[in-house]
Amino acid sequence: AAAAPRPSVDWRIRFAVLSLIWGFSFLLIKVGTEGYAPLQVTLGRMVFGTAVLMAALAFKRERLPRTPRLWAHLSVSAFFLNALPFSLFAYAEQTIPSSLAGICNATTPLWGMALSVVALSEDRPTRRKVAGLGIGFAGVLVVLGAWQGFSGHDPAGVLMALGASASYAIGWLYVRRNMAATGHSNLALSGGQLLLGTVQLVIATAAFTSVPHSYPMVPLLAIFALGALGTGVAFLLQYGIVAEVGPTTGTMVTYFVPLIATVAGVALLGEALHWNTPVGAAIILAGAALTQLKGRARRT
Repeated sequence: AAAAPRPSVDWRIRFAVLSLIWGFSFLLIKVGTEGYAPLQVTLGRMVFGTAVLMAALAFKRERLPRTPRLWAHLSVSAFFLNALPFSLFAYAEQTIPSSLAGICNATTPLWGMALSVVALSEDRPTRRKVAGLGIGFAGVLVVLGAWQGFSGHDPAGVLMALGASASYAIGWLYVRRNMAATGHSNLALSGGQLLLGTVQLVIATAAFTSVPHSYPMVPLLAIFALGALGTGVAFLLQYGIVAEVGPTTGTMVTYFVPLIATVAGVALLGEALHWNTPVGAAIILAGAALTQLKGRARRT
């Protein structure tokens, strides 16, 4: 059989681009909320991201799922993986720096580990993973400057950002348990998920916000980039990287996002950076890495 053609762009370059896109997403959220309500920012993000995936589905001539039961599962995953966390981050960044939101995003593996212990999943926690969990959440306390009372950060904003990260973990646990071996491609499933998430955001935005009186261009461009790049193109990049080099390498992008989000927030938005922020972020990433390590395979 003929070998599959290699992508024209090396996966390392695509990996770097993906890291930049997701790292800058928190800056784009911050800019978007300067002109629009948080739910409107999230709705725009979902609309533009869904448009990119629908175009990709049409290009590849793939169809969306048709099973009602699968659509029901997709509605749950859309809520926990898109509608809820995207909205929480948008609300959080009204009162906390974008760099802090990016660092909170890195706690997702920690929440996943904590949930696996509570849910008594098939992944039995090892001492190494439990230690990583403790180290990671200790890093959260360092980032927040717990000895100084949140270092001046709004507690509600911090809790919303951490809640968004926990929502990701809940969503992935749900997907893993209820949507394995569906017979559909990841592209088709994600397209359906974003479509349902957009419908959820249309309802929520109509119920809790009013039509904007003006449409500031810079925040609108930020929302467009956040959706088209940070949600649509980013997924396509990650999908290709995982297919080429595997999920372990593909998901390592998570460890670069807080660094890029911090640099972007400090350099472009003038956000303050204290010593405990990078130190705590490093501790969080070290703990998250421990929770993801696999034990050595036993010799047969």
